[in-house]
Amino acid sequence: MTRHVHETYDRIAHHFSQTREYAWTEVESFVDDEEPATRALDIGCGNGRHTELLAAHADAAVGVDASRGLLDEAVARAAERGFDAAFVQGDAARLPLRESGCDLAVYVATIHHLPTRDARRASLDELARVLSADGRALVSAWSTAHSKFDRTDGFDTTVDWTLPGGDTVPRFYHIYAPDEFRADIDDSALELVDFELSSGNCYATVTKG
Repeated sequence: MTRHVHETYDRIAHHFSQTREYAWTEVESFVDDEEPATRALDIGCGNGRHTELLAAHADAAVGVDASRGLLDEAVARAAERGFDAAFVQGDAARLPLRESGCDLAVYVATIHHLPTRDARRASLDELARVLSADGRALVSAWSTAHSKFDRTDGFDTTVDWTLPGGDTVPRFYHIYAPDEFRADIDDSALELVDFELSSGNCYATVTKG
């Protein structure tokens, strides 16, 4: 199951999208503080709620997600709301984008779904690869700082998604310890600019290292 996250989200895509209407305030604050971009990237874009935010702040915006079902929801959202963005199916650890092509990016609530540390580290290196020399990005992950957890070390778990009919769909998560999250960024090709904990999530503002 952990190696088929996209299949999990294909199954729950429509219901999941209905519960993800608004951009996170942390992402809004990050984008608002940045200069207008030429090309912006949303890794793990889901239904496009943050891609919509980026599209208003950049000449071009691209959303990448492993789930075809969620990309369909994103395309429908863009058509309904009238924002222009390209949506591409792809793996966060192997982004289908050219090197140094993005000057603004968000990679939120996605890295914790990748099943191995190697994949998570590879995704951070991929983010560094596609960022321009002066580009900036926001990366987030669910962490042990959340009140839901009573552990201080990072660990793997599953969190069930309950569909309207009552069926439950397990979703893989790696719950990061804050120091572990920082260490993975430090060991990647990214440079850490700022770090904070908010609403049980780790947030890192990063640049190309």
